[in-house]
Amino acid sequence: MHFLITGHTGFKGAWLSLILHQRGHRVSGISLPPEVGSLFEGADIGKHLENDIHCDIRDLTKLTTYFKKINPDVVIHLAAQALVRESYRNPFDTFETNVLGTLNVLQASKQINHLKAQLIITTDKVYKNVNKLSGYVETEALGGQDPYSASKAMADIATQSWLSSFENAPTAIARAGNVLGGGDVCADRLMPDLIHSYSSGITPKLRAPNSVRPWQHVLDCLNGYLTLVDVVIENKADGAWNFGPDENQSKTVADVANIAAKVWGVEKSWENDSGTHPHEASMLTLNSNKARTNLGWSDKLSFEETIEWTTNWYKNVNSGKDPLEETLKNIRDFESR
Repeated sequence: MHFLITGHTGFKGAWLSLILHQRGHRVSGISLPPEVGSLFEGADIGKHLENDIHCDIRDLTKLTTYFKKINPDVVIHLAAQALVRESYRNPFDTFETNVLGTLNVLQASKQINHLKAQLIITTDKVYKNVNKLSGYVETEALGGQDPYSASKAMADIATQSWLSSFENAPTAIARAGNVLGGGDVCADRLMPDLIHSYSSGITPKLRAPNSVRPWQHVLDCLNGYLTLVDVVIENKADGAWNFGPDENQSKTVADVANIAAKVWGVEKSWENDSGTHPHEASMLTLNSNKARTNLGWSDKLSFEETIEWTTNWYKNVNSGKDPLEETLKNIRDFESR
């Protein structure tokens, strides 16, 4: 099977590229160039790809040309401006990339006559957040206060409209939570910020230590995506699907930092950042019973294992081990479960 991943140079995209390659699939990617120090760059993932193309998904003409050239069996759309705080700094770029870019992918995919399936990735933050304690289900209202959440909710709604209005290959939407794993280098994300502080001998500052998120290892999340793709190929699934940890595994930002500090070997895990920060939701959980019941999918890693695997990846690479080998080891250990 030939998979085309948009956003393949990003954190999830790099892991997904290696998983698919390890499973024996052909993999191509369209994305912006990788960030300096990223997993894609450090593990030289491009050498495992049939096509490693750098293109802005806002350019429909170029995107369509590359889709036709690659001629994939499956499209997985990950490319996005994925940071809440960045969306406050550059709201127009965020809306253009996440909304127009998604529509461009849907339009370009229509040029692939034999396309077997496509998966559009949005986020857990598409739900209109009312700080409810129980997890959001797929049928609940969408919305977003910050530009990032609003742009992804718009992309989700636009995708649903597109699929209702035009003929397309079998398509589904996946919504996942806060994903952790080795090789993430994005600023303003919790784990990269923690690791940077611990490795520099600095106590990290947490701007929202009591905020609750559905933390999940990247391998559990991507395994959910691929489980869904298998069913979409059979034309037995469509619509939106949540992929998050068991609701009992939703923990605070401080919980993550406390375990990471213990694994890294530092005494003081965090201190409070009393500065002024843009609004971010304080409570966010997902209900993934639909995927567990209908797809037979479930997490393989507990919350504690998720933090331990992630912290040890960074710790080992920081000590000189090969990022590719550390990533492949995680994949092999995960697949063996």
